[in-house]
Amino acid sequence: MASMRDIKRRKSSVQSTQQITKAMKLVSTVKLQRAKARAERSKAYFQSMYATMLSMLGRTANCNHPYLKPGISDKKAIILITSNRGLAGGYNSNVIKLITRGDFKKEELVIYPIGKKGKDAMHRGGYEISKDYSDMIEEPQYADAMRLCSDLLQDFAAGKIGEIYLAYTAFKNTVSHEPTVLKLLPVESDDADKQADDLCIMNFEPEEEEALNMIIPKYVTSLIYGGLVEAVASENGARMQAMDSATSNAEEMIDHLTLQYNRARQGSITQELTEIIAGAEALA
Repeated sequence: MASMRDIKRRKSSVQSTQQITKAMKLVSTVKLQRAKARAERSKAYFQSMYATMLSMLGRTANCNHPYLKPGISDKKAIILITSNRGLAGGYNSNVIKLITRGDFKKEELVIYPIGKKGKDAMHRGGYEISKDYSDMIEEPQYADAMRLCSDLLQDFAAGKIGEIYLAYTAFKNTVSHEPTVLKLLPVESDDADKQADDLCIMNFEPEEEEALNMIIPKYVTSLIYGGLVEAVASENGARMQAMDSATSNAEEMIDHLTLQYNRARQGSITQELTEIIAGAEALA
């Protein structure tokens, strides 16, 4: 059985850890409120942009734009959004598993990482890593999404990649976050057909290619930005839950150690009394 000194030292250590987890929970809660409001404001635009793009392409006849068909490369670009810090439960590992345990083949992938946790995990796994965009996840801005979109479309046009996917954690509510993989380009014709409300052919003004050259970068940028905003909200929600769970576990450990300490203290007192009585009887 551990001595009272060891139990007291361990209890003190757990109490210090509990103070840290409480503080981190409070910080995450404040950040979550801001991120949640931002995600809810952008969600409608995020979803409408995706649905509108599919609906528009579903009404387009004989569209032969290069962004709407697979590129000449067999490589698939995946924008992987994770966090720069840990202590967020399964937030990072869940979205990474979508890639490592999904239907993708390692040799076909080029990872565009946003977040150090995802970059490090994919690097350890032997995946090809493009430029690191981890700074974007701290305070996502629309300009950051534009910069990444520009790099992706340049690589797509240059034949370095043939498909573009977005892997992020969708924010449902404070306690529900869903790892998601979304195909950005080329837009699947089946998905576009499902979004078409009727068979009317869409006319473009200016010309079809010129219009799509303006629309598609905005579409890709909007989805990347929406993914960033939702991922930040999901990260803070996951970290708040993880720290709340850690605080509760620390409380249980403190109660258990307090009980152990009291039992050890009572045992020590009983032993001292026994020794005193035995000594008194020996002198009698």
